[in-house]
Amino acid sequence: MADESPTDRFKSVLAGASRAISHNDEVEVNWTADAPSSSGATFRLPMPGRAVPREAAMQARGFADSFALKLRHHNDRLHMRGAPAEPAARACYDAVEMVRYEALGSNAYAGMRDNLDAALMVRMGGDPITRAGRPDEVPVQAALALLLRQKLTGQPVPAAAEPGVAMVREWIEDKAGADFERLATALDDQAAFQSLALDMLQHLELTRAELPQEPNEDDDTSDGEDETDDDQPGNDDQADQQQPEMAADPSAEGESDDGEGETETTDDYEDGDVSEDGEDGMMPVRPNRPWTEIPESFEYKVFTEAFDEVVSASDLCDEDELARLRDYLDAQLKNLQSVVTRLANRLQRRLLAQQLRSWDFDQEEGVLDAARLARVVVSPGQSLSYKVERDVEFKDTVVTLLLDNSGSMRGRPISIAAISADVLARTLERCGVKVEILGFTTRAWKGGLSREQWLAGGKPPQPGRLNDLRHIIYKKADEPYRRARLNLGLMMREGLLKENIDGEALLWAHARLLARPEERRIMMVISDGAPVDDSTLSVNSAGYLEAHLRRVIEWIEDKSPIQLVAIGIGHDVTRYYRRAVTIMDVEQLGGTMIEQLAGLFEEE
Repeated sequence: MADESPTDRFKSVLAGASRAISHNDEVEVNWTADAPSSSGATFRLPMPGRAVPREAAMQARGFADSFALKLRHHNDRLHMRGAPAEPAARACYDAVEMVRYEALGSNAYAGMRDNLDAALMVRMGGDPITRAGRPDEVPVQAALALLLRQKLTGQPVPAAAEPGVAMVREWIEDKAGADFERLATALDDQAAFQSLALDMLQHLELTRAELPQEPNEDDDTSDGEDETDDDQPGNDDQADQQQPEMAADPSAEGESDDGEGETETTDDYEDGDVSEDGEDGMMPVRPNRPWTEIPESFEYKVFTEAFDEVVSASDLCDEDELARLRDYLDAQLKNLQSVVTRLANRLQRRLLAQQLRSWDFDQEEGVLDAARLARVVVSPGQSLSYKVERDVEFKDTVVTLLLDNSGSMRGRPISIAAISADVLARTLERCGVKVEILGFTTRAWKGGLSREQWLAGGKPPQPGRLNDLRHIIYKKADEPYRRARLNLGLMMREGLLKENIDGEALLWAHARLLARPEERRIMMVISDGAPVDDSTLSVNSAGYLEAHLRRVIEWIEDKSPIQLVAIGIGHDVTRYYRRAVTIMDVEQLGGTMIEQLAGLFEEE
């Protein structure tokens, strides 16, 4: 079609190629700003941007080729049946299976090999193997997959991952080198490859001596071309993203030197609700337990603020990527445009109704009332009529939207939060109400530089908050919407959303709002759960961050002139905030934000 954009044409060609590779006519391709993934025959690929630059196009092709090869050569039921129970072994098991079906495509087609290499570079950008400084920090599943890929395809280990792989190469090759040779002979037979992979995991001492039960003779052991089990939970995400669930130490069977963060260690994770996962792509568990009284002796402290940052959205991302992310947000906005805009117009009418000029007529002095001049013409004895403008009670107002940028907001919640903030900013600006949009997260999973400093200092007990804060300014209150428009796209960036320390974020946003000159100041908090930071909660008392959040809220509500309102997404925030509402469906967020603001504006 003549009116098709380059992105639409590229998407159509990509879908056709994926159907041909997978031998599946039902394949559909959708764009996403989240991690690329597949669910059955639906592929979610990174949007390459309007101009479809070559590098971005190759990355999208690479993910599409990988998902198509999985549909053609991978049998989910067979894979799940043989999966080991140990987490580290399971991560390796999933990773080497992905290497198998990608190697079939790489060895058959040179163009596909280049595309798969481009997709691998994207995955390596968020993999902890590129940041490992010691052997115990190297995720064994990533190193094992890269070394096996090198053996099966001849492709070298990516430069970014080479230092990490080098730390464990000798150990892996010594224990599993012979297994690599055998695996190379079973590429096109998933059942045989799976059995050999389990032997390899035993040789690496990642599984117990007993092997999983062999599949029955009547089970389908084909490559999965005709039977792909789309109902197995979680399998697609684990294989597609190749994200590690835990780093295994080659020298100590998965235990790190400091003994922290592993499954058999309980001292560092006193709160059973806190997740041990936490690398890029992992989501911390959001505790929703009953509140208990804060101990009188409770004191919140910060181990170090040296690595915290308050940063503008434009400083975290170059302009080209911001434009691409904004394009994706606009594409999402189309689906909700009519609903959210209708609600925004209703809010605008209610606000403008409070700001309309009103007059007192038949006054002795003031502005001449031209509408009543006819009376003077008809009856010259009548005195002139004047009108006086009545004082408008609508207060000068500023609104701060504080958005939870934690990992559990990934996907639909953060998209709708960004869309709602975008629409509200435009609506309130038209009504003369200034809006500031802020976000809060952390710079790293599991503590970052703060934790490294704590470890280097001998791990003093009860260190307090132990992670690097990242507070993001998407739009300043005095900044016009048109200048901040691109910044809101940053929320769609993969890897931005990590952990959340709500109490300090509220204090930061409150301090900014308190410095404003407006007479009415409103802060709206959007969150999907209680504060969670694995590093802090692993070395302090249970409920440490929740206790601080509750005290901060109580102080703001009792002592501050700022009006505070919260919206919880699938999480009960009414136990923290006096003025709060909980929604169970994220689709309700835009309407709820607008109704809550309208209610605040209409209060006496």
